[in-house]
Amino acid sequence: MKIKKILVSQPEPNNPKSPYYDLAKKYNLKVDFRPFIQVEGVSAKDFRQQKINILDFTAIIFTSKTGIDHFFRICSELRICVPDTMKYFCITENVAFYLQKYIVYRKRKIFHGKSRFQDLVDLIIKHREDNFLVPLPEPHNAEIPEILDKNNIKYTIGTLYRTISNHFSNASDFDYDMLVFYSPSGIKSLKENFPDFVQGDIKIAAFGPTTACAVEQEGLRLDINAPNPKAPSMTMALDEYLKEFNRNCK
Repeated sequence: MKIKKILVSQPEPNNPKSPYYDLAKKYNLKVDFRPFIQVEGVSAKDFRQQKINILDFTAIIFTSKTGIDHFFRICSELRICVPDTMKYFCITENVAFYLQKYIVYRKRKIFHGKSRFQDLVDLIIKHREDNFLVPLPEPHNAEIPEILDKNNIKYTIGTLYRTISNHFSNASDFDYDMLVFYSPSGIKSLKENFPDFVQGDIKIAAFGPTTACAVEQEGLRLDINAPNPKAPSMTMALDEYLKEFNRNCK
């Protein structure tokens, strides 16, 4: 039976040329966009209660674009001018390029990994003399502080935003052939919304190693893992999978 209906756990793209629309047209799919989680920024008052002085740090570790947005939001609200000497360590090149929204990219010391946090730590170790701020959500992945501790990195975690599960009001509408997740929080929200969820023939796609790990930790089957050597993006991975899957369904 061919895949006909996909749920993507992200807001609907504003770009009419999004690859998701191309996939929908190519494979005659119905693609729905609905975030499984919503992000709530921590107020400046709550951030102050963490007793973190941003200017005490010489480097910042970003694991997402959301972390970048909320870091510079807090800086703006607290009227903090981030010094030009600040170093930025980003989980991927894509996240690093996002910094251009807030800083003059070519004039800053910016480093990035490939996708795994361990890859980024290899770069961080070369700058272990720095004092690192790690903006993370609440809750956050325990792997990150564990790896930093293991490598004796001087760091402080700053909670700048929280992830909250969205709720599906009508479970009967949840009749998808494939679910696409971009964060471990999305997997958590799935289980909270549908505690008796049985995967069966439903395909699950996950972007990033921590999301893939969350799928497997919940005892679910991971059908599509992106990025991978053949597909650096989720839509490319979906295209490869659908091409093969539909061929076998004929």
